[in-house]
Amino acid sequence: MSGPPGSASHDDGADPQSGGSPIRQMSLWPPPRSTRHSAKRRRSLIVGVLAVLLLGTGLGTAAVWALQRGDAATADGSSVPESYAGTWRGEMSQVDEQGEHVVDWGAEVKLEQGEERGVSEWYTLDCRGSLDLTERTGDRLSFDYVETYDPGENCVDESELVLESGGSAGTLKARWTAVSHDGTPMTSTGTLR
Repeated sequence: MSGPPGSASHDDGADPQSGGSPIRQMSLWPPPRSTRHSAKRRRSLIVGVLAVLLLGTGLGTAAVWALQRGDAATADGSSVPESYAGTWRGEMSQVDEQGEHVVDWGAEVKLEQGEERGVSEWYTLDCRGSLDLTERTGDRLSFDYVETYDPGENCVDESELVLESGGSAGTLKARWTAVSHDGTPMTSTGTLR
């Protein structure tokens, strides 16, 4: 390369001693991308977006369906009806399996309409527990009782409470069944107002 910079050289070979570059006409910009596969890429992107939308819609529909089923189950009888909602108090009489009187005790039951849970306090024995509705058949509600407070260990840890419409307006018949700490089956009955 004997000419000034920028002048064309007739020598195709680069001579390392002449100071010329072996690379001629190099661009500083990358070559344009091939458009040969861009339609396929675009199609894959659209299919992916549609798949995500369909999956999201399907999951949303399933969630709504499950929630509506839960509401339907609550509406058709697996919750506390209005006639049983409120705070009910009364005296219970407990007998052992031979029918022998053991103790009388006061009970209070709190239930809310539409709920599947409630609370109970056996106030004369200083015990409290939670109630979980397990069955509703007609006018009969069955609950599992689990003790949550019993500092004197006067009460059973678990029992079953059955409530039925009482003989007069504004009353409920209550029956608690349990097994005592020493293994004796116990039944307590009474009327709650």
